[in-house]
Amino acid sequence: MPYNAGILLGRIQKVQGYDGTLSVKLDKDFTEDISDMESVFIEYEGKPVPFFISSMEDEGGDIIKLRLEGYDTYDKASMFAGCRMSLTSGRRREEEDDNSGITGFTVILSNQSIAGVIEEIIQNPGQDLLRILSPEKKEILVPLHSDLITGINKKKRTLSMDLPEGLLEIN
Repeated sequence: MPYNAGILLGRIQKVQGYDGTLSVKLDKDFTEDISDMESVFIEYEGKPVPFFISSMEDEGGDIIKLRLEGYDTYDKASMFAGCRMSLTSGRRREEEDDNSGITGFTVILSNQSIAGVIEEIIQNPGQDLLRILSPEKKEILVPLHSDLITGINKKKRTLSMDLPEGLLEIN
């Protein structure tokens, strides 16, 4: 059950009832079907901790209610109120790894300059990388992370990124 901070499910709002049911407000960008989820990561004290789901119901809209295995009382579950919840990437890894849809996209930096064209997505255990070929035919490796992506335009086939200063120079 690998952790993927890039798939933020939402934030735990509160504990409802005495059975430890958590009310989770889904992230506004989250639109996937979650009915077959088996586990999640909760960022507790700044670290991702895996939990298995014992039950879940979709309340409609952007709220779901779920219970975690072993946390079946209000007191046990209340420690998670306010914590971020992310998906485990095990169930969706095939979809997630199939980022081939962005191969060939032009990477545009925050200063509107062109970094190059995405040639390949290199899959690493800890962090996937974009292999970008610059206009000068120089190979650039950039982490593929949602925090760095500011926009995707599928019609124009562009990926806008805000990269940390100096990242392009170390390639």
